[in-house]
Amino acid sequence: MLTIKKRIAEQIVSGVRTINADAELSVNDVAAMLEYPPDPNMGDLAFPCFKLSKTLRRAPAQIASAIAEHFSDPAVSRVEVVGGYFNLYLDGEYLTCHLLSEVSLKKDRYGSPANGDGRVVVFDYSSPNLAKPFHIGHLGTTVIGHSLRRLHEFAGYRCVGINYVGDWGTQFGKLIVAYKKWGDRETVENGGVDALVDLYVRINNAISGNEELGIPADPALADEARAEFCKMEQGDEENLALWRWLVKLSLKANDEIYAQLGISFDSYKGESNYTNEMPVQVQKLRDAGLLKLDDGASIVDLSEYNMPPCLILKRDGSSLYPTRDIAAAYDRKQLYDFDKAVYVTSAGQSLHFAQWFKVVELMGYDWADKLVHVPYGTVSINGAKLATRTGNVILLRDLFALATEKVAGIMEEKSPNLQDKDKIAEQIGVGAVVFYYLSNTRMKDINFVMEDALSFEGNTGPYVQYTYARACSILARAEQPVGGKLVITAPEETALAKILSMFEEKVTEALETYEPSVIARYILSVAAAFNRFYHNCSILGAENEQVRATRQMLTEATKTVLGNAFDLICLKKIEKI
Repeated sequence: MLTIKKRIAEQIVSGVRTINADAELSVNDVAAMLEYPPDPNMGDLAFPCFKLSKTLRRAPAQIASAIAEHFSDPAVSRVEVVGGYFNLYLDGEYLTCHLLSEVSLKKDRYGSPANGDGRVVVFDYSSPNLAKPFHIGHLGTTVIGHSLRRLHEFAGYRCVGINYVGDWGTQFGKLIVAYKKWGDRETVENGGVDALVDLYVRINNAISGNEELGIPADPALADEARAEFCKMEQGDEENLALWRWLVKLSLKANDEIYAQLGISFDSYKGESNYTNEMPVQVQKLRDAGLLKLDDGASIVDLSEYNMPPCLILKRDGSSLYPTRDIAAAYDRKQLYDFDKAVYVTSAGQSLHFAQWFKVVELMGYDWADKLVHVPYGTVSINGAKLATRTGNVILLRDLFALATEKVAGIMEEKSPNLQDKDKIAEQIGVGAVVFYYLSNTRMKDINFVMEDALSFEGNTGPYVQYTYARACSILARAEQPVGGKLVITAPEETALAKILSMFEEKVTEALETYEPSVIARYILSVAAAFNRFYHNCSILGAENEQVRATRQMLTEATKTVLGNAFDLICLKKIEKI
């Protein structure tokens, strides 16, 4: 479609110059102004001439008429001037022929803008705090981050996926205190991350108190936790040995979730990897005169930039998140020489990223403008905020298991003899959860309602996966299509070709806005167009060979586009359901 739009834009620029030969109007600008009318009766594309009215000093209707007078393009069957709009109706056979030729040529690269040119993009995503369960609150950064990585890879960028795990910090001081007071190795080994959560909840209840459980507050335990973490930073081997064991248990639990999602990373460098690099960055801040003491803590004053101070070191000299993030960013620039470093975290961390991005800029690093924060909205469960320290979470493993169980029950009814039922049920169940999340606009706060997420009707993951399987089933039963001229006999064929032709535009939009939901919603529109085509147009039983061949090739193109789009949002391609 982009090629066709560019040709149309050239014709429009030519028509405008019959009014004003000196009009400064680029083909790319005009192509960007072309719209898809909400009603197909208003055309397949429309150019709003009122956008040029002031520049050309002409009424929009006059401009539209001037463009129409000399317009000619084989992709357009007719044009209409309606008020200030220049409406274009595409030729169904030309559009379909153009689409099928391009899909056949590019196959699994169809839809790629191919503008990455091998430039390096580093993605910091997922990055859970260890010694805590992988819960629904981690889903956003994980699937949004991986989708953005896949989008960039699809566009030709060289991507580095980093799981910057939270394997350092006061939470480990809390766990060490809790383990020494109440834990034992055998119980924790057998219980894994669940046992660590029990200890973490217990220490937090002990610090803050819990009237409901009859636990009095003991703030001194918080000081003990800080002291134990400080010992870790100073190299205490007993605490470091405990810490390494806790990290190993956590990573094992997380890897099981990543396997279900089909996600892997190029680097697992966590916060602990930068304990030796942090002092170098702190010294650079001192040398630049940026570091100030405030009540014993070391800060960078950002009041000039309407931000609170950025804390670099605590009063006891231990590090904080900004210190580690600055050291990590410097290390990544040296390792990968990135053109862009993208951080995918909740919107609640936006100030944190704005602060340390500004500190990096003040330090004089010329790559400060290549740091990008991609925020997303919060997740609640039936309106209740998530909190690991109190145990108010839904674990992803439990959610995936529930979804898988529901799918397995449906498949037992509909396809009892299907091979690999358990594997397919898991792929559909996990896909249902992922699609539910990614079909929402990134910044939208999501109230996670289990019944909605696992619904198998309407605009859901299972619906689009079933559509893909339907296309595969038709093609598996089809004979080799005959050659010859394509024949378009139904509006549903043209409508499907038009939607499939828009894929590259949607990929570009998703890239520019860091918005995977653009792809999820596009998948829904492709599925809807294909299912209308399937129900209203006989494919294998078409009235003649030419019509059948055209419809088979449209089905093949649908399979390709859906498959390519699925790859961009962590959705599995299932050929039989």
